[in-house]
Amino acid sequence: MLHNSVEIHRTQTEPWRVTMLYTGQNTMTGGRIKKASEYIGNEPFLLTYGDGVADVNIKDLLDNHKKSGKLATITAVQPSGRFGALVIKEDNIITSFKEKPKGDESWINGGFFVCQPEVLNYIPDQDDIVFERGPLENLAKDKQLNAYKHSGFWRPMDTLKDKMDLTDLWMNDKAPWKKWD
Repeated sequence: MLHNSVEIHRTQTEPWRVTMLYTGQNTMTGGRIKKASEYIGNEPFLLTYGDGVADVNIKDLLDNHKKSGKLATITAVQPSGRFGALVIKEDNIITSFKEKPKGDESWINGGFFVCQPEVLNYIPDQDDIVFERGPLENLAKDKQLNAYKHSGFWRPMDTLKDKMDLTDLWMNDKAPWKKWD
């Protein structure tokens, strides 16, 4: 049994640097980012939750971030609707029906970020800090939070149904996020 090792079976050279850091089972998102600060250095860094699947164009995301001049960029997405939407008048007459409209015209946090090192100053050195609460809220209040609107493929993997749907796409060679080969 191997411990603390990484085995690479197939390589394709990419100019990426990946750092893995164990931050503790109970550490929240902000605490995890803060604990990684010594490895980040003085350059923009990317974050993802790891439970979302998308075909985000990383080059376009980075370009958007650079052009914004802001400290952080969130990839904004519009999730697929789960149900058909009805428009009902006062007399209970349905005036329109849309089958599973994309979101409700709202954009949500898609979980892919680009951050300047200064973002770390918004995160207290505590394990219980949730990045989406204080730090992101304060960046927004300071007008330092940019949105990169992604209208391509994005799905969460929060439920067993999500996992089954994504696995089905993969197994049937219909995975829009697969951009290699």
